Amino acid sequence: MGLLDGKVVIVTGAGRGIGRAEALECAAQGAAVVVAEFDPSTGESVAKEIVAAGGRAVAASGDVADAAVADSLVATAVAEFGRLDGLVNNAGILRDKTLAKLSEDDWDAVIRVHLRGHFLPTRAAVRHWKEAGQPGHVVHTASTSGILGNFGQSNYGAAKAGIAAFSTIVAMEGARGGITSNAIAPTALTAMTLDLMPQEFRDDRDAAIARGEFDFFAPENVAPLVAFLCSDASAHISGKVFGVQGDSIEIFQPFTSVAEVKNDGKRWDPEDIGGRIDDLWTASGIQPGPENMMARMRYQILAL
Repeated sequence: MGLLDGKVVIVTGAGRGIGRAEALECAAQGAAVVVAEFDPSTGESVAKEIVAAGGRAVAASGDVADAAVADSLVATAVAEFGRLDGLVNNAGILRDKTLAKLSEDDWDAVIRVHLRGHFLPTRAAVRHWKEAGQPGHVVHTASTSGILGNFGQSNYGAAKAGIAAFSTIVAMEGARGGITSNAIAPTALTAMTLDLMPQEFRDDRDAAIARGEFDFFAPENVAPLVAFLCSDASAHISGKVFGVQGDSIEIFQPFTSVAEVKNDGKRWDPEDIGGRIDDLWTASGIQPGPENMMARMRYQILAL
């Protein structure tokens, strides 16, 4: 018996890396999987892998940031497997540059694939569940680059921060109908990120894996939480952002007011603010200047 027996789940960007691992895990837990992937041959390969292992899957190609494609994913799930229970929004791209070097095209491409590519499949799934009068589970893919910020990723970070906010609002709107919405901020080494690592790091990692050691940053480690969040066992959890990597699952706290200064019931004079605003830093422990918030992460790939 699997956690997702009898369920049907769509996974976008399921051809490689984290998305592939999520699709395989959902299938291993008993779900029929719609393998949504921009590259048809890659998606078909993952679907065949699931079927060869005794699971149920169908590949669906196309750009999930296109409304017709997004709608067709839900239609495919219902036509092929009779229902839809979960949606995992994973599709994404990188176009990293510092702001001064970032082109409009690189900004628009990343915002489109991530934000629009989350919005459209989610809208299609939520519309289906509301019309069918059934609950459903959505898992979105945010990032610490959006929650904490990361140098050289203003486009990617802005999109990922938007996804975290989007997930929270979907949770609010879906609560009455039993539709849950959660986001993950995963840390993993995929083909895309591994190429950024020094050769010495890659050699050491390969040697550790050959010795049978736990591969902490393997994308497969992200998948169990996603499968759980797609299951009815998580029906009481919604509107949360989880960090996940290795054997660790974290919970991120949203922006919260931690200190204030007041002006005795009077409108502030701009000249007076300078003499009082330092009280905010003292009371909160927050630094007034820019910080490398990524340095506060518990688990950092480059720190290994």
